[in-house]
Amino acid sequence: MPLRLRPNDPTFYDLFTESANHLVDGSRILAELLGSTAGTGLSNSHQIAAQMKDAEHAADETTHSIIRRVNSTFVTPFDREDIYRLASDLDDVMDFMEEAVDTIHLFNLEKLPEEIAEQIEVLQRAAQLTAETMPRLRTMKDLAEYWIEINRLENTGDAVHRRLIAKLFSGEYEALTVMKLKTVVDLLEAAIDAFEHVANTVEQIAVKES
Repeated sequence: MPLRLRPNDPTFYDLFTESANHLVDGSRILAELLGSTAGTGLSNSHQIAAQMKDAEHAADETTHSIIRRVNSTFVTPFDREDIYRLASDLDDVMDFMEEAVDTIHLFNLEKLPEEIAEQIEVLQRAAQLTAETMPRLRTMKDLAEYWIEINRLENTGDAVHRRLIAKLFSGEYEALTVMKLKTVVDLLEAAIDAFEHVANTVEQIAVKES
């Protein structure tokens, strides 16, 4: 078996944890806008959209820090391509969440289906799990429960998404409102799917390093 160098540099693990914590912040902002106010007026969407934009910018800075670090490091803790992929997957989650909030603001949506709160619950749980898991990349231990639970959450998200689409096309909403709300619902579903990509990458890393 070839010798594999595993540097004891904590920087990458710290940066991945920081990136995941940005997702916790983003899902909290989503809950403030979508979860706690679902079904009611969204008079503060401009302010919350600005908060989300700031959170997305902070996440981008962390992603850039990861890329700069990998480009300047001779020996990385695991494959460079996997580091790039994990950083990109985490960034995708934040991008979809920020786009959902911005879309609500730009479309001037005043009310949202109450079921959207279920999508937000899935995102919050996935974000918290991811933040708890990133430090364990250092030891590569106890990671399987992460991708198993994320897969379960993604299946839950799919079921919620199907119910929401059915409600949107039930005749309860005007056609233009259906188009606007479907855009938001689809973006939140994309954010949930992006968490599964994170989990898949973590699983690939764990298999390679085992």
